[in-house]
Amino acid sequence: MKKLLCFLLMSSFINCLSTSSNRFLIQTEVGNITFETYPEKAPITVSNFKKYVKQANFDGAYFYRTVRLDNQEQSPVKIEVIQGDFTGKANYFPPIAHETTKETGLTHKNGTVSMGRTLVGSTAAEFFICINDQPELDHGGKRNADNQGFAAFGQVIKGMDVVRKIQEGEADGQLLKKKIKIIKIAPIN
Repeated sequence: MKKLLCFLLMSSFINCLSTSSNRFLIQTEVGNITFETYPEKAPITVSNFKKYVKQANFDGAYFYRTVRLDNQEQSPVKIEVIQGDFTGKANYFPPIAHETTKETGLTHKNGTVSMGRTLVGSTAAEFFICINDQPELDHGGKRNADNQGFAAFGQVIKGMDVVRKIQEGEADGQLLKKKIKIIKIAPIN
């Protein structure tokens, strides 16, 4: 009985640690990316991200999009990012409120991790990583007509070589011909 109680307490402690971590590892089939999140600046967005990590369902999770200077002919405002998805659409949580860079003070610099969206308030499980500084993705930027920008919530601290490798993948337009599987996303202490 003592051993069982000890095991349950230890499991509870480990689970508590994993959900309170602000550093994460994205393990992909082409290498690892480590990044940190900023819950004090972007609490809604970081909480949403942690919900997906806790769900731990990475079926359908891929980096599937590469936006480079040479593949966005229709856009007058050029950006450089790779875009992925935490999970298949069947496992999406409801969309969250939009935290602008004006509210959070975070900006889209080289290695910034941010949430994808179409309309304000439509953010769910799509995220992207910036390659080089991307001020047009900040509040007031011109990438979206609504000028609300995107919700930055983290920063790559290791693995930008992997991000660039994914960005350089062969693409049909902006869609990678071979999606890069996200094997897991896990907290690191």
